[in-house]
Amino acid sequence: MKTPAILLLENGTHFKGYTFGAIGTTGGEVCFNTSMTGYQEILTDPSYKGQMVTMTAPQIGNYGVNPEDIESENIQVQGFIVREASPNYSNYRATQSLDTYLSQAGIVGIQGIDTRALTRILRTEGAMNGVISSETLDLEKLKKDLNQVPVMTGQDLVKQVTCAKPWTWPQENPGKPYRVVALDFGVKHNILRQLAQHGCDITIVPAHTSPDEILAHKPDGIFLSNGPGDPEPVQYAIDTVKTLAGQKPLFGICLGHQILSLALGAQTYKLKFGHRGANHPVRNEINNTVEITSQNHGFAVDPETLPKTIEITHVNLNDETLEGIRCTDIPAFSVQYHPEASPGPHDSRYLFEEFTKMMDAHAQKN
Repeated sequence: MKTPAILLLENGTHFKGYTFGAIGTTGGEVCFNTSMTGYQEILTDPSYKGQMVTMTAPQIGNYGVNPEDIESENIQVQGFIVREASPNYSNYRATQSLDTYLSQAGIVGIQGIDTRALTRILRTEGAMNGVISSETLDLEKLKKDLNQVPVMTGQDLVKQVTCAKPWTWPQENPGKPYRVVALDFGVKHNILRQLAQHGCDITIVPAHTSPDEILAHKPDGIFLSNGPGDPEPVQYAIDTVKTLAGQKPLFGICLGHQILSLALGAQTYKLKFGHRGANHPVRNEINNTVEITSQNHGFAVDPETLPKTIEITHVNLNDETLEGIRCTDIPAFSVQYHPEASPGPHDSRYLFEEFTKMMDAHAQKN
């Protein structure tokens, strides 16, 4: 027998469905992702901390889950919303069903609702808070629960996902030529894999690590990772990057892009409903080509606030928002999207090679 569940949005709209994953009540910012696959990577991406993800594809879970496709050690989403959770799964790597995976992790979800209607609400009115419950269908009680859910703007969620102490990414080959320190704002495993595949020996450090501690590792370059929430409250990381800028080559992705931009004097703002999916077209302003990209962000950098020493390198073709920058006076660049693309296309993986070239050039000058 299916247990009833309900999703209540802050605009008063509610959707009745039935349980998916654990029994319970949860709340967060409701957003949507247009990817058709890669749900396990999405679930374990630390950038989704504080959010309940709606998948726009009509059926999710048909290839199960496995221990290889995780992007962090835990499921990070606050809740999961799907039209239909496949009752069966089939894949040679699968070890269990998505429903069991969520249940074991205590993640509350809902299925059997009209996710097209929900997505249209989010696109029209913008991302908003919501609660999912399979414990109670009492709307008055759930409204009280919803009032306790913090808004995304102003939250420092990096503190919840950064590592507790420095650690190193396992290396397949000894003697890698590039020593890289990665500031962990919620780093995805596949970013670390891509850095390693491009010859980097990586030390991952907590987001609050001081510039002196970072430089003590004698890095050839510094990587600024992806992560969740509003970049502006992460002032400790902004101050650190401000100090490091110009001393070592810097490469930022997603939240790392925003923090680099803030450190250089730009400003950020919250997007209406964000960019989340594996199919967003981006124009490369340097060579006038188009890249299909994987994206997950709810904030963006305001191009009108960029200092003159920053050049725009990439622009989103859907809404003309800023997608990439590079500095003309120091070795630093960043992109808003995910060139490691997990899940997603591989059009932008050349950026990891650009980072190694920048480290080579910096080493030759010094």
